[in-house]
Amino acid sequence: MDTLLLTARLDDRIGQGANGKGRIGSRIGLQADAEMFDESTDIFALAKRLSQASEIACIMVDEAQFLTVAQVWQLSAIADELSIPVMCYGLRTDFQGQLFDGSATLLAIADVLREIRTICHCGRKATMVVRLDADGTPIADGAQIEIGGNDKYVSLCRKHWKEAMKIAPMLDDS
Repeated sequence: MDTLLLTARLDDRIGQGANGKGRIGSRIGLQADAEMFDESTDIFALAKRLSQASEIACIMVDEAQFLTVAQVWQLSAIADELSIPVMCYGLRTDFQGQLFDGSATLLAIADVLREIRTICHCGRKATMVVRLDADGTPIADGAQIEIGGNDKYVSLCRKHWKEAMKIAPMLDDS
């Protein structure tokens, strides 16, 4: 089955694929060429054009947190109007615990949500990420988007994320 693979243009950690395409890569080493998107990409128009050339069985979006709100709605139109299933993979929140715009919209309108489980060093479910500086120290400030892998980001449970970010407990004294 033909799958349309999409990845964010700004994430070039895997390098370039054939014909100027992007690359999607897994932690276990699997890689594939993918169409790249940025904030100006009309994903609905792209999918419609490509589906006219050959049948697309489904669409897989990697780094979905970098989608714009409009692009998430375009993906919903692809599912609803073109009847092409869409699967999105990406982070829910940034290193400061804030939702990415694309992730927030996906959480709001997705038909089905399935989490890929990541484990904190303590064994609990990791739901947060911390960004590390060059010395491996967690940092609390900076731009929302900074591309990096395991050298720059660590997945943690909420408890250990709060400890790493030095967030004091909020207790109600009343």
